[in-house]
Amino acid sequence: ATTTTRRAMRCGTRWTAATARRRATTASIKSTEKANGKAFRKPVESRSSIRMGIPSKGRMAEDTQALLKTCQLPVKKLNPRQYAAEIPSVPGMEVWFQRATDVVRKIVSGDIDIGIVGYDMLAEIAYGDDDIVIVHDALGFGGCHLAVAIPQAWDEINSMRELMALPKWGPARPLRVVTAYPSVAKQFFEDIGFEHVEITTADGALEAAPAMGAADCILDLVSSGTTLRENNLKEIEGGRVLDSQGVLVASREALLKREGLLEIVHELLERLEAHLRAESLFMVTANVRGDSPEAVAAKLNSAATLRGLQGPTIAPVYTPQPDGSGKAGEYYAVSVAVPKSRIYETVKKLRGMGGSGVLTFPLTYVFDEEPPRWNALMANLGLDATKYEHLKVM
Repeated sequence: ATTTTRRAMRCGTRWTAATARRRATTASIKSTEKANGKAFRKPVESRSSIRMGIPSKGRMAEDTQALLKTCQLPVKKLNPRQYAAEIPSVPGMEVWFQRATDVVRKIVSGDIDIGIVGYDMLAEIAYGDDDIVIVHDALGFGGCHLAVAIPQAWDEINSMRELMALPKWGPARPLRVVTAYPSVAKQFFEDIGFEHVEITTADGALEAAPAMGAADCILDLVSSGTTLRENNLKEIEGGRVLDSQGVLVASREALLKREGLLEIVHELLERLEAHLRAESLFMVTANVRGDSPEAVAAKLNSAATLRGLQGPTIAPVYTPQPDGSGKAGEYYAVSVAVPKSRIYETVKKLRGMGGSGVLTFPLTYVFDEEPPRWNALMANLGLDATKYEHLKVM
């Protein structure tokens, strides 16, 4: 795999707020392009199986499988040399290992129904395709961004505005940009009104192009920025094009017509959202002195960090007595879920309220009554969510 392809596998991408307002044109897919410019899409009726696509190589593939495994959705290959697999806990669904770009292409063509991809691939290949539905837009891995980078030697240029203002750009001497994302690049420069731009494509070693004189700047994926600095390049203000991470996407037509697919998507969302929400939370328990559960609750609710998800859980502590019995009323056990970053702050507040024996432990899952993104998906598809309430208990 080339340098850019490997980096793309590590990243998924989300449009910035400015890009979200664009009316971008879907990049053509040469292998399936029709004369009218639209990609050929196989009808849902052409097969009965439900198919999911996931990246086959690179960091993106590793992170995808790690996330699924943590959500009790481990991918099992019957044969390590085959590209087909299964998730035993989701019977009836095939899992296909594909190149990251092909996951998107095959959702577009109707060969698979759902997939986990980097949003950079989605943006380049299928942005603007009405059939593509983003089911989960923040899977929490593959964080990076797509940006314009210019030579560090251009000391006087530190923003896209300054770059555009250089008088040398014109029809005879356009800004030469090399990128692996020509569709995204074309749309970006059109949106900011940069007229005189020549975009060329390359699959790897983009950072070398300015030093070789093959380009003036690059538009590429950036993670830590180390590779840019090592090649004497720098990002500039206004040149950040896309924010990036892994996403779960699906075919709208398949969601509406493929029997059993919505049920599977509901289960995937339940597990993914429960785990991803729990990742940022810790449970804190303590014994707090108080006159009554209501009095303890009043103290806890006075601090925003001690209110938990819907409110603190409070129960009497039965203090051992000399005769072997237990006496309630002096201490109350409290449990609250708090952000991981505020654990120590929470401990100190509990101590200040007469708390002791404070315990903290990470959470694995936090299940809501219904995944918020499920309700959003129902609205996107124009479906009545109440008709699928049975999925909560099945």
